[in-house]
Amino acid sequence: MDLQTLTFIVVGATFALYIGIAIWAKAGSTGEFYAAGRGVHPVANGMATAADWMSAASFISMAGLIAFMGYDGALFLMGWTGGYVLLAMLLAPYLRKFGKFTVPEFIGDRYYSQIARIVAVLCLIVASLTYVIGQMKGIGVAFSRFLELDYETGLFIGMGIVFVYAVLGGMKGITYTQIAQYVVLIMAYTIPAIFISLQLTGNVIPQMGMFSNLSDGTPLLAKVDAIVADLGFPQYTAQKTSTLNMVFYTFSLMIGTAGLPHVIIRFFTVPKVRDARLSAGWALVFIGILYTTAPAVGSMAFYNLANTVQPGPVASADGAMLYESRPQWFKNWETTGLLKFEDKNGDGRVQYRKGDDNELTVDRDIMVLANPEIAGLPNWVIAVVAAGGLAAALSTAAGLLLAMSTAISHDLLKGMFAKGISEKNELLAARISMAAVIAVAGWFGLHPPGFAAQVVALAFGLAASSIFPALMMGIFNKRVNNTGAVLGMLAGLLSTLIYIFWFKGWFFVPGTEMLPNKPENWFLGIQPEAFGTIGAAINFAVAIMVSKVTKAPPEHIQHLVEDIRTPRGAGAATGH
Repeated sequence: MDLQTLTFIVVGATFALYIGIAIWAKAGSTGEFYAAGRGVHPVANGMATAADWMSAASFISMAGLIAFMGYDGALFLMGWTGGYVLLAMLLAPYLRKFGKFTVPEFIGDRYYSQIARIVAVLCLIVASLTYVIGQMKGIGVAFSRFLELDYETGLFIGMGIVFVYAVLGGMKGITYTQIAQYVVLIMAYTIPAIFISLQLTGNVIPQMGMFSNLSDGTPLLAKVDAIVADLGFPQYTAQKTSTLNMVFYTFSLMIGTAGLPHVIIRFFTVPKVRDARLSAGWALVFIGILYTTAPAVGSMAFYNLANTVQPGPVASADGAMLYESRPQWFKNWETTGLLKFEDKNGDGRVQYRKGDDNELTVDRDIMVLANPEIAGLPNWVIAVVAAGGLAAALSTAAGLLLAMSTAISHDLLKGMFAKGISEKNELLAARISMAAVIAVAGWFGLHPPGFAAQVVALAFGLAASSIFPALMMGIFNKRVNNTGAVLGMLAGLLSTLIYIFWFKGWFFVPGTEMLPNKPENWFLGIQPEAFGTIGAAINFAVAIMVSKVTKAPPEHIQHLVEDIRTPRGAGAATGH
């Protein structure tokens, strides 16, 4: 069976499964729409959280980044998994005990301020919207390559699938759909990794295969080091950025993870406070399966890429020695525009090396999707990978869209503008809000901003510098008041926005000279994607200092903070 037909069958079967689950798990109340009725088992919630978190960035991009960054790519592994340790220990159980539906609702009640709630909604929507653009692009790219549909058609199909199970089921439908999507994406990620590890090293476990020997007895990583050195690049296993920058970047990803609203709201779906902590632990286990596999996928993908784009000489009919121009997988991916070959010297051979004479341009996002083709794996493996990439993008998109729609219907509409709204009308408003944010996200997917490939860093920076400090101080510092919290969030948010936008070249001040986005111009050598750590520090400092010189929070708020942290009666938390 040809690849396109097989891919249609596999992807179609997964979509039918998602729609079937949505019909079965239709939400009948606001409690089910916002928090799945608070009845999700911790293991199931951990699996759904893993799918919610492992977006197109994790499935498609991360191993590609590691493939070209080498050692420095470890910051993604440490940052994105370390955030779940923070969630499990410092946030999830306390937020679940508070018993609300949303992050802005917690911030508004804890800081006894509608302004604080509005600022939290603003931060949530900006961070979530920037993040969801990448998911929409991932959906369109996967469709255009594997199903040979144009980008727009693929995006509309993806939007339609999300619309069905998100609008119908809300958190309840999304939760059980994400469980199915986790199974699909983890199979799609590990199966080709196992095949390629066996093919290259004879080891069935990719995590061990990365440290095993190739058929000639050379360790895989030593061989990759030699290849990149020959091509003129720094060694694959060598650190190439400053330690301070790596620490700040890693910590920004950690606290950004712990502050992303679409991840946090998953812990409102379990029955008890203890279950919230267990959910975070299980999520880390399920995420770890993919994240420990990613370094092996990255190193093996780079090894195969380097060996196949520069094939050896072949004899022509007259006996002359010629070079094969490009392998078939290369030609397949050239049609997407994500892989480009410019024959600068006219010899027909791909010259891949550091410098101006390099003839190959590789989009990092193709490495996982193209990996099975590069390795010559069977068509059914390629079809499963396509389904996995779509599952990863759809699962995270649904979580982000739910976080935004909930902020609109619950925090803005019911919380501020229509406090007496009935549950039936609130549920209707939640569904309308979901449809609206799907339409907006789809529009951005069709007309992405010029910096769409970099917006994930902006999303993490925003969450790290605005939402995470407000949650931490709300739980662990009863002296922080509403004035301090609002000014802290705004200071962290604005400082991070200015730094990222300035060095990314997205705006400039007339009459000033734009500084190039180079290490020598960065503050303490910290790149824009890592500035969330400093933005968070600014947030903490402003909030604490302002709170010290202004009126203390009311006594009942201070008692509320103490009660959140006190284990007494924790298992009896009933919710809203």
